[in-house]
Amino acid sequence: MLRTLAAAHQRFGLRAPFRIARGVKTAADVITVTIREGTHEGRGEGVPYPRYGETIEAALADIATIAPLIERGASRHDLATAMPAGAARNAVDNALWDLEARRAGTTVAALAGRPLPTPVASAITIAIDTPAAMATAAARAASVPLLKVKVDRDGAAAQIAAVRAAAPAPRLIVDPNESWTMAEVVALQGLLIEHRVDLLEQPLPAGADEELAGFASHVPICADESLHTAADLDALAGRYAYVNIKLDKTGGLTEALALVDAARTRGFGLMVGCMVCSSLGIAPALLIAGEAAFVDLDGPLWLSDDRPGGVVDRDGMLSPPAPGFWGTPA
Repeated sequence: MLRTLAAAHQRFGLRAPFRIARGVKTAADVITVTIREGTHEGRGEGVPYPRYGETIEAALADIATIAPLIERGASRHDLATAMPAGAARNAVDNALWDLEARRAGTTVAALAGRPLPTPVASAITIAIDTPAAMATAAARAASVPLLKVKVDRDGAAAQIAAVRAAAPAPRLIVDPNESWTMAEVVALQGLLIEHRVDLLEQPLPAGADEELAGFASHVPICADESLHTAADLDALAGRYAYVNIKLDKTGGLTEALALVDAARTRGFGLMVGCMVCSSLGIAPALLIAGEAAFVDLDGPLWLSDDRPGGVVDRDGMLSPPAPGFWGTPA
């Protein structure tokens, strides 16, 4: 049966600037892949990330290169050897999952041997701003189960204190996005304990992971930029307690499922995260969110307008998209 693949760049404006230690975003630029076979259609989304050397143009070129392979009927397993992990493969892999489920008249969850996603406590992110502005944002979200505060190098102590004072109840993730030094990780231990921080995410640059070897942190440390696929896990042992699984890093749900199993076998705690994206990028990640201690899938909540039928947040509880949106029958 004839199969076709189409890929396009789409831009979603943000409701507010999204500031982290590396810079600021005002829009989410994504790649949307659509694979059609007969009357069936599968969709997937990826977010090319400059931190990993990715661009929209390069992702579209990579997808164009492998399109003939996919159109000849290649499977997700063929894709894993034809493309490197990253945003481009993520979009194609998840489109293939969606197509496979629709052809079989079942759900991606059933194909993956996972339960259907249910509402999950997902972090509400407080982006970098002045401590006063971050406190205002935190106060609006003070009743949610989990907050994530983005911090930089110079203002971290004031930023964390302001958020915690405004939102004393939620669990708290602090994310410096690689902006700290080891000296700052050590010096800020007391502050992290004082403000009841539950998880410290990627404080050091990915190339400095070895500095964490043997360090007994009072707050669990999670690898984000240092982890892409299961092949990275052995180098993180003894340095990180948790790993953040993002499908744009793993190259899709196929590798993410393998990474979940490999990480648990090695004793890592799990976090599931995302880029700033639409609900089409979140739907596949929700299949593994139920297995994670920390979930950070609020990317679509930053958009001025999400895709119709996408995820819904109710006071920090993220509900899956409507039936038929991705991976489920209409």
